[in-house]
Formats: sequence, C-alpha cells, structure tokens
Amino acid sequence: MPVPRPWPRRLVESEAARPLILIVVIFVLWDMVIRLFRIPPYLIPTPLSVAGMLVTEWPRLLREGLITGYATLGGFALSILLGIPIAMLIAYSRLVESYVYPLLVFSQSIPKIAIAPLFVVWFGFGIFPKVISAFLLGFFPVVVATVMGFKSMEPEMIDLARSMRASRWQMFMKFSLPQALPSIFSGLKVSATLAVVGAVVGEFVGSNSGIGYLLQIANGNFDLPLMFAALFVLSMMGVLLFGVVELAEKLMIPWHQSRRGDAVGLAV
Repeated sequence: MPVPRPWPRRLVESEAARPLILIVVIFVLWDMVIRLFRIPPYLIPTPLSVAGMLVTEWPRLLREGLITGYATLGGFALSILLGIPIAMLIAYSRLVESYVYPLLVFSQSIPKIAIAPLFVVWFGFGIFPKVISAFLLGFFPVVVATVMGFKSMEPEMIDLARSMRASRWQMFMKFSLPQALPSIFSGLKVSATLAVVGAVVGEFVGSNSGIGYLLQIANGNFDLPLMFAALFVLSMMGVLLFGVVELAEKLMIPWHQSRRGDAVGLAV
C-alpha cells in the first residue's frame, strides 16, 4: 500500500498551487525589501497598501476594467478574424506573400503610440480607437505564427495525402490545419497579452474611461497604490485571456497538449 505524501509536498507539486505560491513569495520579498532598505512609500508602495487599495477601489477598478476588457476582446477578435485568413493567403500564394508580407513587417516598425492619436482624430473618443489599437498589436503575432504553421507541413505528409487521392478540402482539414493548429495557438497566446497592451495604449492617448485613463489619474496624483492596483487588474486580464486561449488549445488539440505534458513531466 503506497504511503500518502505529506500535504506540504502535495501542495508544492500541485500545478494549480505553484503560481499562487510564487505570487506569495514575490509579495513577501517585496515587503522585506521595502522594510530592509527603508524605501519611502512615495517610491514603492507596500503590498498591504496595494491590497487595501484593491479592496476599497474595487468597484471603480471593476468598472474601468470592463471597459478595457471590451476593447481588448474586440481587438483580439479582429486579430483572429482577419489575421488567420490573411495568413492562409500568404502561406498558399507566393504572389500574395511577396506583396502583403513585407507591408505587414513594415507596419510593425511604426510605434503604435505614435499613430494612436490619429485614431482619436478619425474615430473620436469612443471604444473603437481602443479596439483598433489592440488589433494592431495583436494582429502580427497571429499572422506570423499561422504562416509558419501552414508552411511547416512536411513534404512526406503532402505526398501521403496525394497518394490517398485526397481532395484539396480533405488535405486542408485532415493534414494542413491539424499541423498548423499548435503554431496558431502559440500566436494567439502572444496576441492575447499584446491586445491588453494595445487597449491601454489607446486609452493613454485619448479616453475618459478605462484602466489606462485610471493610470493617468493615479500618475498625476502620485497615487502609487492605485497605480499598482490598476496594473494588477491589467495583469489579471491578460492572464485570464491567456488561460481561455490555452483551454481552447487543450480542447481542440489534446494530442499536442498531452505529448508536451508528458515531456515536461519526464524532464521534471
């Protein structure tokens, strides 16, 4: 009969508990550094003051966070709806690739904070400029990862599909798409976090609501606890969206996730 492991070891070995343990360790080290070096609160707030601000200002943080969340989801959805079809055209047509791909690379060299004011001039102070800003940051990783996924199909797989007399649609659904899905989801994970950044950039430039607007108010008032609390809400938004994408990945390509999990387990 196997001997049950002690609960501290089970807690440490739990995948769900490890991020929480790391967060607790970071907060403890944060507090210790402030106490040890006697850092004044106007430079770095204490973890307790940030936690207190999260509790007292939670209704306001939630209200502004929902506005930023809508812009983030809108930009992320546009990245998927436009990025994947464009990437497929680039992957399957050298003519489209020669025209479109260099233009996409060129567009990414332009700082989004520099062109974000144009969106305010063109579309006003509503949510649409934030959605466009989130889309521009999240679009490129989806395109690059999807192109790489569809181009990474091995020639032997193509020969196998042709030998089985598969149609173009069957070749796409049975061979190309499953081969490309891991790369597509990798791009979506990067896009999910960048979409949050893009939405906040849009709020910095011109907005009277959202977490970015709240960060500007906190910065102007030197309210560091509120600023750190707003940053915490932003990070949680990125983590939640990343988790949703990862859950979709596990549901759609379980064969890929299980193989990677086994490899990680053996390595540990």
